Amino acid sequence: MKGDRIFTICNYVLLSLFVASVLYPLIFVVSASFSSAEAVSSGKVWLWPVDFSIKSYQEVFNHDAIWRGYANSLFYMVVGTFINIVLTILAAYPLTRKDFRGRHIFMFMFVFTMMFNGGLIPMYLLVRDLGMLNTRWALLVPNGLAVFNVIITMTFFRSTIPNELLESAQIDGCNDFKFLWKIVIPLSAPIIAVMSLFYAVGHWNQYFSALIYLRDADLFPLQLVLRDILVQNEVDPSMMSDVSNLEERIGLQELLKYATIVVASLPVLIIYPFVQKHFVKGVMIGSLKG
Repeated sequence: MKGDRIFTICNYVLLSLFVASVLYPLIFVVSASFSSAEAVSSGKVWLWPVDFSIKSYQEVFNHDAIWRGYANSLFYMVVGTFINIVLTILAAYPLTRKDFRGRHIFMFMFVFTMMFNGGLIPMYLLVRDLGMLNTRWALLVPNGLAVFNVIITMTFFRSTIPNELLESAQIDGCNDFKFLWKIVIPLSAPIIAVMSLFYAVGHWNQYFSALIYLRDADLFPLQLVLRDILVQNEVDPSMMSDVSNLEERIGLQELLKYATIVVASLPVLIIYPFVQKHFVKGVMIGSLKG
């Protein structure tokens, strides 16, 4: 029908505009990072690199702190995500068991923390009193569990793990821990992949917590290292008498902004294709109540 064709055409046009609005900034950032400082500052870069150059990446990776920040962020992402997944499963699964007494009370306590919290200063004092200040644990323990992810995981368990499966396993002599390890976790690969992606991206991009809790530069994650590099490249014109050198430094600073965005985003872009096949299934099943 004519109306259906018009509707389909409008959908394609709107979706194409949406995709273009998302892709163009990404393409521009990558193109600008591979262009010369003069081309970027003069506005010649629109879609493709102009005066191809890798000087910005050379400057970024000349900093030893970049490699140290990469290693730290990788540690926080891997270890932190493992802790998050373990705690999320151990919290979500018991709350779906009808034979777990007091589960409504625990659920209320979880949800309460989503609406009310002590704030930044009490959290800082708690981390300090626990002796985690300026340690790696300061970025792992306070963010160990996200209640929203627990709720999504609970919904997935309710929709995927029927009570009859538990009863059959119990008849065969399977205890709760073995049932969780041998049956629940293997059947929960989609939601585990989705939660791992959520938590991993959060750990990789964490910046504010590191800024508050860490003082030792050897513990800084990549995001904080990149921030320091950009700050160090801010130039006070009154401190430099050579105008040409000043212009070159300002142009390089502009390039570094784009190069650091690419450097910081690359690992997440590499990880996503490996969990993409589980992403839609895990989110859809975990977000709908059945």
